[in-house]
Amino acid sequence: MRLSGPTLDAADPVALAGFYARLLGWSIEHHEGPRPGEPETAGWAVVRSPDGSRKIEVQWEPHYRSPVWPAVAGQPLAMMHLDIGVAEVDIGVAWAVEQGARVAEHQLQDDVRVMLDPEGHPFCLFPDRRPPSD
Repeated sequence: MRLSGPTLDAADPVALAGFYARLLGWSIEHHEGPRPGEPETAGWAVVRSPDGSRKIEVQWEPHYRSPVWPAVAGQPLAMMHLDIGVAEVDIGVAWAVEQGARVAEHQLQDDVRVMLDPEGHPFCLFPDRRPPSD
């Protein structure tokens, strides 16, 4: 078995896939529009890394509600989040905001930024101190 990446639920999956494609410099490998009888925002998309080893899928969920960060009893929970390494956290935050993310009001650490994507999924930007790969 090999884990290739998560699938996120969304109200507008193709738009959210576009956000992650821009944010990460990946490409939308495949997308499908709504099935008959579904709203225009329904569908599914796959965003894949340039080397093909990782992906994020985004699927339409008709009852999607943005998770609440931090968690609040009785509200939709963030069941998972993405960790995204960046060379400089402040530059990563500025880039993410330019692509449509927002900085979460609640932050847990000084050296990590909790961000919210356009559909409200949290993701963390952290300093990635690994040497670049070839």
